[in-house]
Amino acid sequence: MDHTCIVCCDSLESHLEAAQVKMGTNFPVYALDRTLHAQPKNMRQSLLDTLHALPEPMTTVLIAMGYCGGSLDNICARQRLVIPNLDDCITMLLTRTDAQQGNLKQRGHMYFRDSECGGVNVQRMLDNLCREYGMERGVGIFGMWFADYTHADIIDTGVFDCYEESYVESIQKQADLIRCELDYVEGSNRILEKLVSGQWDEQFLIVQPGTVLTKSAFSLGEEFTYG
Repeated sequence: MDHTCIVCCDSLESHLEAAQVKMGTNFPVYALDRTLHAQPKNMRQSLLDTLHALPEPMTTVLIAMGYCGGSLDNICARQRLVIPNLDDCITMLLTRTDAQQGNLKQRGHMYFRDSECGGVNVQRMLDNLCREYGMERGVGIFGMWFADYTHADIIDTGVFDCYEESYVESIQKQADLIRCELDYVEGSNRILEKLVSGQWDEQFLIVQPGTVLTKSAFSLGEEFTYG
């Protein structure tokens, strides 16, 4: 796979690096800004622009993302694309087996990655709302956003030390903001390890050059808004 590269959401960059180290690969990585997920059409456009700008020798692109609310809808490229067949990166990190599964997230659960550099920042969400709408209205909107959440789960993929004191303290503060009980849920880095090592079974979509990828190709399971 000499002419292979990876395009990923930068929220998964540290997990992807760990997967490459474990599997002995060293493909070049092109990272997309995770904040674009707020508007999937913007993430989609960033992905298309990145694919279009890749140098000609690249014939296979490993996409370290899921469907992500439409970020991969109607994607077409001149390269062969290999994509995890799942809804988003949270399900990716929750996947522990080689069986094809749909959405693994549970309603009412907010999930945090076990890496320190990626994931949800609830405090930043609150600060941004208060800056945009004023303190009273911002706090009200924030409360509505998280009214149905009851649990805050750290996904323990076994890749990072998510029991380290300062990390747990930072996540506990975010859990307290949304009045959720903090706990751990077992996950894995298996999907990314399989992606980089060429173990492309039913958990992956292989899209040939010039083929339009649509939502119907993905096994999304039950869809609901997360975060």
